[in-house]
Amino acid sequence: MSFNILAIGQSGRLEHEAILLAASLRHSDPGFSGRLYIAEPQPGGKWQGDPRMSDQTRVVLKGLGAEILPFTAEVFGSDYPNGNKIEALAALPDAPFLFLDTDTLITGPLSEIAFDFTRPSASMKRENTWPKVELYGPTLTETWAALYDRFGLDLESSLDGSQPKDYWQRFLYFNAGWFFHQSPRAFGDRFLAWARDIRDTPPEALVCQELFPWLDQITLPLVIHSFGGGRPGPELAALDGAATCHYRILPLLYAVESDHAVAVLEAVARDKTIRPALREWEAMRLTVYQNKGQKARALFDRDRLPPREQTIRNTLKREGFWIR
Repeated sequence: MSFNILAIGQSGRLEHEAILLAASLRHSDPGFSGRLYIAEPQPGGKWQGDPRMSDQTRVVLKGLGAEILPFTAEVFGSDYPNGNKIEALAALPDAPFLFLDTDTLITGPLSEIAFDFTRPSASMKRENTWPKVELYGPTLTETWAALYDRFGLDLESSLDGSQPKDYWQRFLYFNAGWFFHQSPRAFGDRFLAWARDIRDTPPEALVCQELFPWLDQITLPLVIHSFGGGRPGPELAALDGAATCHYRILPLLYAVESDHAVAVLEAVARDKTIRPALREWEAMRLTVYQNKGQKARALFDRDRLPPREQTIRNTLKREGFWIR
């Protein structure tokens, strides 16, 4: 089945990440038959200043086969840039789509993944980031139940019964680095309405909870569950696996990801048609072209990584390799 890919591009780091995403898609999945859309927020609405990409980036992206998709952020904008992924859905053609965070490297053929776009899902590459349980409650169950009740959803049918009661992995919780559905219009309308509702009038159980930057990840499982979706099955294992690498920042890619992911990154970076644009990105210039990434990689044993990512981050910062 042909489907579209959506990512966000705007001035600064994201426009360079968008080039890397588009180039890695062409490198790793030359048979991809869908369209790659790079959604670009426009000046005005809720954006302060001009968030548009440079002319150089636009030329490079178009040369890689990407289509620039302008949209206006009317609800989130500068106050909550993560809201771009929600508002941009309304600008997509209404056909099956896969959203990818821009800091994603394509490392294998997405076109061979057996998506069921009628049953949405999202990335399980997440940590216990939300909610945080206060000493006197409410519990995790009470917090999530308040959200499911708000939108008329059944909490019980979303739970992972193999996990202990009130343990965070018992609840449907995703990283919003990728998600998909058959209709960006239907999915996006509900995602936007519910995220705005939670932001503006959160249930009482959320009164002590931080909503930012987690609002997209708070709302996403509710929307996915409402459309009959859930946790990804084995047919989607290539996402966050053989086909995609959500690296977040380049030093982390070198520190923890596979030799194959590093090889794809470095092969794409050698492309002379995009190298001048990528060299404008300091993290790429220092980490890849000046070899700091390989030096950072030598600090870690991928078979014995620290259990907490914060330890890895602290090591990279201490050694001078934390470059965004």
